[in-house]
Amino acid sequence: MKEKPATATAPAPATHMTVQNAITGLRGRDLISTLRHVGRHGLRHPLHTARHLLELGGALGRVMLGDTPYQPHPRDKRFSDPTWSENPLYRRGLQAYLAWQKQTRLWIEESSLSHDDRARAQFLFNLINDAIAPSNSPLNPLAIKELLNTGGQSLLRGAGHLLDDLRHNDGLPRQVDERAFEVGGNLANTPGAVVFRNELLELIQYQPLSEKQHARPLLVVPPQINKFYIFDLSPTNSFVQYMLKNGLQVFMVSWRNPDPSHRECGLSSYVQALEQALDACRSISGNRDPNLMGACAGGLTIAALQGHLQARQQLRKVHSATYLVSLLDSQFDSPASLFADEQTIEASKRRSYQRGVLDGGEVSRIFAWMRPNDLIWNYWVNNYLMGKTPPAFDILYWNADNTRLPAALHGDLLDFFKLNPLTFAGGLHVCGTPIDLKQVVLDSFTVAGSNDHITPWDAVYRSALLLGGEKRFVLSHSGHIQSIINPPGNPKAYYLDNPKISGDPRAWFHDAHRHDGSWWPQWLAWISQRSGPLKAPRTALGNTTYPPLCPAPGTYVKVR
Repeated sequence: MKEKPATATAPAPATHMTVQNAITGLRGRDLISTLRHVGRHGLRHPLHTARHLLELGGALGRVMLGDTPYQPHPRDKRFSDPTWSENPLYRRGLQAYLAWQKQTRLWIEESSLSHDDRARAQFLFNLINDAIAPSNSPLNPLAIKELLNTGGQSLLRGAGHLLDDLRHNDGLPRQVDERAFEVGGNLANTPGAVVFRNELLELIQYQPLSEKQHARPLLVVPPQINKFYIFDLSPTNSFVQYMLKNGLQVFMVSWRNPDPSHRECGLSSYVQALEQALDACRSISGNRDPNLMGACAGGLTIAALQGHLQARQQLRKVHSATYLVSLLDSQFDSPASLFADEQTIEASKRRSYQRGVLDGGEVSRIFAWMRPNDLIWNYWVNNYLMGKTPPAFDILYWNADNTRLPAALHGDLLDFFKLNPLTFAGGLHVCGTPIDLKQVVLDSFTVAGSNDHITPWDAVYRSALLLGGEKRFVLSHSGHIQSIINPPGNPKAYYLDNPKISGDPRAWFHDAHRHDGSWWPQWLAWISQRSGPLKAPRTALGNTTYPPLCPAPGTYVKVR
C-alpha cells in the first residue's frame, strides 16, 4: 500500500520539540523575550493587528449567532464529549476558542516577522493556546459530571492531588499510579543475573526461555537517560522475553544512575565501559562477535563503539547492529531549536557542570512539554478537575523513573547536536580515536517511528545512511516508545518497509509497502539469520572469569 510521505502530514499542535530541546533545555526568559518581540511587532504594525482583530470579531459574531465554522483536529480528544457540540453554551465557547486559535496563527503567518521569529512565535502561541483551552477549565463537562456523580468528592480529591504534586512533583500532574509497580516485582522480572559490573554499568545475562538457543548473543544497550527495563516491562510488553522465547541469547546493559562524583564521565567513558561489557559477553557466550542493539542514545553509543573498534582494527568483535529510534545525524528542523543559541548551550553546560549532573526530572519536564495535551493537560483534567487517580500503566511508570546524566556526557551530547560530527569522517573522537561510520561495514537494521516527536523519522533514516555495510530500514506507525515496545497482537499496528535504501527519505517512503502488525517478527527473522546455529542452551549463567554477582535486575536499576 502506497501512502503520502510522512513529512507531508500536518503536525499536531505544540509537538515541535525534539530530544535536542530536552538535552539543551528551554529557558523561560527566551520564551518571554519572544513574547515581548511579538508584542512590539503588533504595536509597530497596528493596521495588520487591526485587520486580524476585525476578522476575529466577525468570526466571533457568527459564532454567537450559532454558526459552527470550525472543527477540532481529528486526533484531538479534548473535545470528544458530546456536550461540546450539543450544548449551545459549550458549543459557542469551543467555537470562540477555535476562532481565536486560527486568527493567532494567521496573524503570525502573515506578519512581517522573519522566518525564524515566526517559527518561534508559532511555537510559543501553540503552547499558550493549548494551556488556555476551555477543556482545562473547571467547567469542563467531564469535570461537572464527575462532581455531580460523586457529590462533590471529586473536587476534594482533585485539590488533594494538586497539593501533593505541588509539594512532591514540581507542580506537574502525575502521569501514573506509581504504587502499582515494583522493579524486580511485576516489572523487570525476567530471570537472569548480573555477571559483570563496572563504575558505569551492570551487565545482565538472562536465563534461556527456549529449548534451543542461537550461538551468537545479542547485547542490548538502552539509552543513558532512562533505565533499561523499557525492554522488560510486564510480560505482555517484554521485548526481552519475546527474544528469549524465540531462541535468542540476550545480554542487557543496565546503566548506573550517576551522581555528582561522575561529573567527568563523558561519551568516551561510556564507550570504554561498554567495550568491557562486550568483552564479558564474548567471554561468557564463547562467541567472538556478538550482535549489538542500541536504543535512542544507546544507538549513538554503539555507533561510537563500533567506530572506535574500526579505528583500532578490532571491528571483528561485532557482527551486526540494530538501531532503535537512534540519531546519528543530528540535523533537523524544529522551531524550538531556534531558542538553542550559543548562549543557551553554554549556559546549559555551566549549569550541569556546577551540579555535576543533568537532573533527569528536568529532562522529563521538557519531554512532557513536547506533547502538553497528552502529557500535561490530559492529566490536569483527570487528576485535578475530575479528582481521579492516574492510571497504572507500565510504560508511564518507566517514563517517570528517570535518571541523571553526568555533566561531561551532557556536554558531549550538546556538542553532538551543535556540530553534527558523525556526518563527516573524523568529526568525532572517542577514546582518542577518530570515528568514520562509513568504515563500519557491518549489517544494520534501523527502526524509526512515523509519529516520533523526539527523534524524527527522517533524521533517523539519514542516520542509517551514514553507516557502511548492508542496511535495512523499517518505519513503525508509532511514537518514540511505542516504536520499540510493539509486541505482536495489536490490531492497529503496522509498519512500512522498503528494501531499496535511497538517499532521500521521501523517495524511500513513496515506494514503501505497508505491512499490518508488529515489526518484531520481521526483525527476528533478520537477526536470527545473523545469530549462528541453534544449540542446546547453557543453563548456568556467567563463567569462572565473570561469575554471577546478584540476581537480575541488579542493583544499579534501583538507584533513584
